[in-house]
Amino acid sequence: MPPLILTFLKAPRPGAVKTRLGKQIGLTEAALIYRQLGEAQLSRIPADFRTEIHYAPRGSAGEMRTWLGAQRIYRVQSGGDLGARLNKAFTEGFRRGYRRIIAIGSDCPQLDEACLRRAVDNLNDTDVVLGPATDGGYYLIGLRRPAPRLFEGIEWSTSSVLAATRVRIHEGGLSSALLDEKDDIDDLASLQRHQGATQGLMSFTLGKSLQ
Repeated sequence: MPPLILTFLKAPRPGAVKTRLGKQIGLTEAALIYRQLGEAQLSRIPADFRTEIHYAPRGSAGEMRTWLGAQRIYRVQSGGDLGARLNKAFTEGFRRGYRRIIAIGSDCPQLDEACLRRAVDNLNDTDVVLGPATDGGYYLIGLRRPAPRLFEGIEWSTSSVLAATRVRIHEGGLSSALLDEKDDIDDLASLQRHQGATQGLMSFTLGKSLQ
């Protein structure tokens, strides 16, 4: 069975995505960059992997299909914090028979096909694989069996996410592997570092924001 990639995305509405960046360059411009990052990330997932788009908010399925195409598999994110949503998505994926499951977002332009393949390869003999982000979180988490404890009691969107998750891994007696550390795009400084990682719109918007 192919590995499953759970791509967590929001409807790209101004003021609802990339809000920190939006305060610096404008909410509409930030939403456009979010759209471009999402499209670019989906294009870097290997064609032989199975991909599901887990979207929010509830009720935006039509908006997501208009954005990314009707042929994709869409599943609405459950309620609760990020941990609850991740845990439910993993649990349902394992219930459907998948044995190597990876969850990603769209904030990391360095997350390419080679990195995703390395993550899947690690899951052949490792319980958990993590992609550390420079801000103390992670850009990727992969499991080969359910591990709900990894998603409980985590202070999401803080610099302690990765460290707290690694503590849970140790407490649960799970084996783990770390990928290379990578940078997310969350604000203008990180956008500037990755200018050119996506084409056209990002360069135009960044140039406009600096005028």
